[in-house]
Amino acid sequence: MIAIVDYGVGNLFSLKSSFSFIGQEAEVTGDPARILAADRVVLPGVGAFGDAADKLRVNGLDKAVCEAAGRGTPLLGICLGMQLLFECSEEFGTHKGLGLIPGRVVSMRSVVPEELKLPQIGWNGLHLIGTHPLFRNTREGDQVYFVHSFHGTDCADSLLATTEYGGSITAAVGKANVMGCQFHPEKSGKVGLSILKAFAETENYSC
Repeated sequence: MIAIVDYGVGNLFSLKSSFSFIGQEAEVTGDPARILAADRVVLPGVGAFGDAADKLRVNGLDKAVCEAAGRGTPLLGICLGMQLLFECSEEFGTHKGLGLIPGRVVSMRSVVPEELKLPQIGWNGLHLIGTHPLFRNTREGDQVYFVHSFHGTDCADSLLATTEYGGSITAAVGKANVMGCQFHPEKSGKVGLSILKAFAETENYSC
C-alpha cells in the first residue's frame, strides 16, 4: 500500500487517482500508524513552507514520515512536499524542515532574472543528472509541470534533475530511499505517470 500523507495541504485525491490509473493501491491518510505500515509514502504539499511544516507536526506526522524513511521505506516528496525534505526554508523567515535531504530552500529570484515572472507556472524540460530508478522511464528533456517560487539549493550531492528557467533550477533530489520532485507528476501526463510508476515498482534505492 502507498500512503499519501494527509496533513491539510496538497493534491491528495489527484495523486490517489494517478496511482489508481497505473494499477497501484494508494490510501490518503493522516494516521501515523498507517504511514508506518505502508510499503511507500508520498508527501504532497502546496502553499507556504512554514504553515505546512506546522501542520505536518500536528499528530506527529513529521515523526512518522521520518521514522518510515529511517526504516528504508521509499518516500517521495512532491512540490512543497519535496521542499519539506530539506533542512530548512527561507520562505517568509527561516523554518525547520525534516532534514532528510541536506540543503535549504530559497527564492528562485536568486537565480531567475527580473524579467521572468514568479511563480514559475507551466511545462519545462528535465535535465537528468546521472541515473536513478525514479527516472528509469524518463528521457532527457521530457516535459513536466511546475508551479513554484522557491527551490532547493546547496544540494549538489543529492541532485537528480534540474530545469531551466532563466537559470538552473532544482527539479528533483534523492538520497537513498528518500526522493523529491519539485514538479507535479500527477499533473504531468504520461511522463508524470511513468515517474509515479517507477516509484511504485522499484525495489532497490541503494544508488
